Amino acid sequence: MRTPRSPLRPGRALAAVLLTASLALAGCGAGGDSGGGTSGSKADTGSAAQRGASDGKARGAEAATKAPRLTASHIIRTASLTVQVEDVPKALDEARSAAENAGGYVGNETTSRDSAGHERTRVVLRVPTDKYDEVLTELQGTGRLVHRTAKAQDVTDQVVDVDSRIRSQRASVARVRELMDRAVKLSDVVTLEGELSSREADLEALLAQQASLKDRTSLATITLSLSQTPVRHAGKDDSPGFGDALAGGWHAFVTLLRWIALALGAVLPFAALAALLALLWLRVLRPRLPRRAPAAPAATALGPLPTARPAPRSAPEPENEG
Repeated sequence: MRTPRSPLRPGRALAAVLLTASLALAGCGAGGDSGGGTSGSKADTGSAAQRGASDGKARGAEAATKAPRLTASHIIRTASLTVQVEDVPKALDEARSAAENAGGYVGNETTSRDSAGHERTRVVLRVPTDKYDEVLTELQGTGRLVHRTAKAQDVTDQVVDVDSRIRSQRASVARVRELMDRAVKLSDVVTLEGELSSREADLEALLAQQASLKDRTSLATITLSLSQTPVRHAGKDDSPGFGDALAGGWHAFVTLLRWIALALGAVLPFAALAALLALLWLRVLRPRLPRRAPAAPAATALGPLPTARPAPRSAPEPENEG
């Protein structure tokens, strides 16, 4: 026997379908809203990161642009040139003009002549660092280059250290001055004045060091030597010949005569004094001395010795007569 179907089941099934569909639509809407919010926050985060990256790149590019300028402005450049020229005064005028046209000036200058009459000049030029290479090339073209040295010393760390110490020292001086304004006791004022004087002296020393570094880094130093003396080549034979020997002998002879003349000149005052004393003795003092009586001449030889008389001969005895 079949059980009869209830007429309410189709209605319940339709309600269940409608409820399920509404729940599905609500879930899709919520998912879309949450997805939109997440994407929006990601977009904001991405744009902020992009702006930070662009700012970092800009700062890096700016630092990279400024770094070479800082290094280039804190380098001490020095050079030394020796140039052989035909006319030293003319070459010196050209060197002065080159330095002055570049915005520099001429420092120390020394001119001398050797025994052969050749003129030599040594001059120190100070030129801006940006005109250093240009002036150096121009000076080399004034004649024949004999010797050249160039040096570059980076003092960037020293400049930065001095600047930092100056800032700290200025702040220290300002603090001491504030304490002096607040001080009431005379002993405190005297102590603070001594401390202020010491710190101001340190600050002045740092400022002088800063000025010296600025001068040496802003102006390059070029020492130029101009000469007319012929330069000997390393490959030339310098062995002495007959002419050199003759010249050397003549030089030795002249030197010997010179020394003899010097010796005579040194002895001449003493010889003159001795001659004067001898003349004084012979002409003045000696005639005034008492003269002694002449002594009897002494027998210098014995007379002839007396000779012995010969003995008389005895008479011969008479013979006896027998």
